[in-house]
Amino acid sequence: MSEPSLQSAFPWLTAVVFLPLVGAALVCLVRDTMVRWTALAVTVADVLVALPVWFQFDPAVSGMQFTEHVPWIASPPISYQLGVDGISLPLVLMTALLMPLCVLASWRAIETRIRSFMAVTLIMEAAMLGVFVALDFVLFYVFWEAMLIPMYLLIGVWGGPNRLYAAIKFFLYTLAGSVLLLVAIIVLYFQGGHTFDILALGRQTYDASLQSWLFLAFFAAFAVKVPMFPFHTWLPDAHVEAPTAGSVILASILLKMGAYGFLRFTLPMLPDATVTFTPLMIMLSIVAIIYGAYMALAQADLKKLIAYSSVSHMGFVTLGIFVLNHQGIEGAVLQMVNHGITTGALFLCVGAVYERTHSRMIADNVGLAGPMPRYATLLVIFALSSLGLPGTNSFVGEFLVLVGAFLWNKIAASLSALGVILAAVYLLWMVQRVAFGVPAERYVRHLVDLNLREMATLAPLVALVFWIGFFPNPVLTRMHASVNELVERAEARSQGPEARGNRTDGSEQRDASSPLASRLDPRAWEDRP
Repeated sequence: MSEPSLQSAFPWLTAVVFLPLVGAALVCLVRDTMVRWTALAVTVADVLVALPVWFQFDPAVSGMQFTEHVPWIASPPISYQLGVDGISLPLVLMTALLMPLCVLASWRAIETRIRSFMAVTLIMEAAMLGVFVALDFVLFYVFWEAMLIPMYLLIGVWGGPNRLYAAIKFFLYTLAGSVLLLVAIIVLYFQGGHTFDILALGRQTYDASLQSWLFLAFFAAFAVKVPMFPFHTWLPDAHVEAPTAGSVILASILLKMGAYGFLRFTLPMLPDATVTFTPLMIMLSIVAIIYGAYMALAQADLKKLIAYSSVSHMGFVTLGIFVLNHQGIEGAVLQMVNHGITTGALFLCVGAVYERTHSRMIADNVGLAGPMPRYATLLVIFALSSLGLPGTNSFVGEFLVLVGAFLWNKIAASLSALGVILAAVYLLWMVQRVAFGVPAERYVRHLVDLNLREMATLAPLVALVFWIGFFPNPVLTRMHASVNELVERAEARSQGPEARGNRTDGSEQRDASSPLASRLDPRAWEDRP
């Protein structure tokens, strides 16, 4: 199968990835009074550089666009290779858009080592963007590992009282997964034709037994990062102890790395193993959806409540990926963006009230609608978005995932739909307690409504909630071709060389004996329970 890729005359992706790194160096050089402004200017400039990639992206092309290829190391062959398709493009733009908001949210919240904080945040941004655009496995792993140290520092230096415990727990969990990821990459290098080219490795066919071992190695790295049940235990601790910007980065961007890894590597490279492990992945996703929502119900800490809600919402993402149909995968990608917007906004809301009361406990932050009407209004909007109210962004993503799940199995879809109901319960209960009632006497004088900076931080997210909620096509259109390419390529890989030859010759016949083909064929679902 051909692998169309479009180069650009200007290295847009290099500019997007490395501009924050240049900004980190600038932050270290400017005067103290200019540190915050420099960080803000750099992150805004990165958005402006990312926007042309979004608008010039050709939705009709399924392959990589804006590709860049420069040889890096001759032996073994490692190259500086970048590119975006319809799956990675929304994640790149979301990452760029959220980082100026993280800088604004830290404007007053970070009072010590401000220069270091801003530099670490910008380094973090460069590493995250690099993960989404890397097309060489070694380059991908470099960016993947480069995220660990900045995130460790964000939690361990600027976090809460138990920050070191949370930072070390986060580091050990993710490092353990990363080691197995490295082993899988090395095995792929030797079994896939002595190359680290991700696209070339995706065109190879691997033995079914080897696929299973590779899938387990990838699973160890990506399931921790999502995080999937039962590998989620580092997440609540990390969120509770991290500063507001750290929580936003964790929830909105870092968790997406695991889901992106499943989409980019396991489905196209290991289709037979993906089918083999699909029941397990679906079961873990449903458990995460229900368990995360149930745990959110029991939380008295606002940050812990949102952290457990992330476990539940990311369960929808992995569910959409492993139902292995177009609706589910498109819903999963869109839901990755939606969760980044909505959960990031909820963490910003928690950070705003924490700056006033210095407490994250729900019991200490009640009755805010009276003294803080703007805050209460935005909190309600983001809560309704998070529970998937029609007209908001999360509704579209969850609807597509549930449609895909119903095509896979009606019982699994019905069980996962319980998560939507539970989300409505814990989020509306949280809103009812925080917005209404009588404020605690000792906190009343601190309850000042959102200022201009805080409104500027949250307003873009409100716009995105309704823009995607009412007009999702600009995002969905850009991912259609790439998702089709992904599932068709995975189907061809699972059918073997003969079927691939037929596909190259233009044959539209599906091999009914292929387990993945049968999952992708809508006619196969008519007889399912």
